[in-house]
Amino acid sequence: MHRRRRGPSSHRRSTTAHMHACVQEEDDFMLRRFLRARDHNISKASAMFLKYLSWKRGAKPRGSITEAEVRGELVQDKLYIQGFDKTGRPMIYLFGNRHFAAKRDLEEFKRYVIYILDNTCTKLPAGQEKFASVVDLKGWGYANCDIRAKLAALEIMQNYYPERLGRVFLIHVPYVFMAAWKMVYPFIDDNTKKKFVFVADKDLDGTLRDAIDLSQLPEQYGGKLRLEGYKSSSTTDLVY
Repeated sequence: MHRRRRGPSSHRRSTTAHMHACVQEEDDFMLRRFLRARDHNISKASAMFLKYLSWKRGAKPRGSITEAEVRGELVQDKLYIQGFDKTGRPMIYLFGNRHFAAKRDLEEFKRYVIYILDNTCTKLPAGQEKFASVVDLKGWGYANCDIRAKLAALEIMQNYYPERLGRVFLIHVPYVFMAAWKMVYPFIDDNTKKKFVFVADKDLDGTLRDAIDLSQLPEQYGGKLRLEGYKSSSTTDLVY
């Protein structure tokens, strides 16, 4: 007696259709980034992508984070999205001595990270998928040390914005920062670790000017770009 082969259950068909619809919402470039993040292992990339879709529904139920939801972070003027490097990547300038662990709300900080990453991605020119960053740690001390916030930002960037980070220059790094770095370092994936560059003070001018044109380099680093303070509502370039 031959057993009749059963077709896919209605539940499976609906699940497959739902997954297909979700994928249609995202562009091919995004799917390729997830593949690259998992070394083109389709199974791992698929699991990562499905986790992203689930996270997105919870983290951005209305599709985006509004300025009002992160104003407590914005008014600290600790981060600027301005200019581009020589490869066309949008630049983020972060001043570590303006972040204080005792004053931050972790959930708002997570929303802030999402807000920053989404706003940075809107500045990507055609053909460019990555951004770059300069993290200035001049004056950074124990009051600015926030391991929980660092790990939260790292998780969001690595798991939900894969292959978006191009390069991070860490400058004016104080000795005390290295203790915090050693705590965070094991949680950084191998591909991302390669993107962090510690710049010695003697190499600062040459390193930044090799990567960023003077017209796009902030004045405090010898360039011609003036960093603008936080402004309520959207403008071309904002401090966040």
